[in-house]
Amino acid sequence: MAKRSKIEGLPPAVKAWLDAALVEGNFSGYEQLAAELKKRGFDIGKSSIHRYGSQFEERLATLKLASQQAKAIVDAAPDEEGAVSEALMRLVQEKLFQVMLDFQVDPKKPLNIASAAKAIAELSRATVGQKKWLAEVREKARTAAEAVTQVAKKGGLSAEAVDTIRREILGIAG
Repeated sequence: MAKRSKIEGLPPAVKAWLDAALVEGNFSGYEQLAAELKKRGFDIGKSSIHRYGSQFEERLATLKLASQQAKAIVDAAPDEEGAVSEALMRLVQEKLFQVMLDFQVDPKKPLNIASAAKAIAELSRATVGQKKWLAEVREKARTAAEAVTQVAKKGGLSAEAVDTIRREILGIAG
């Protein structure tokens, strides 16, 4: 079994400080960080901090890229009907399915089957919930459109004006 990282064993407050210091220092200054940790009572070498920092920097860069891409997608294609959420859920479902298909026991990267199954179940519930919400929104829009149509007809609006109002409520491109 692989040796557990000393950094992973740090108390949460010290680890949080180290993470913040790594980000603030642009993932450099490992000797100073090792010296500061030693002052705090933790003997962790600069090489260990560098290994941890490199992994942390890579994860942080991946998260930043994903956040930027998600923001760009939302900005480019507003999601009134939940299409982006649905697409995201499908991508996650596909990724989880692929992980399950490719599952191999690797002592360095253990896969927690229970956590994966829980993630799949939660994703399925989210998918069902999103579809239910979308159906409810569409039904409310149809009901509102019908009510407005009746009021507009009684008020003497032209058929064209009534149709325009109805299309706006339902979000139908004209």
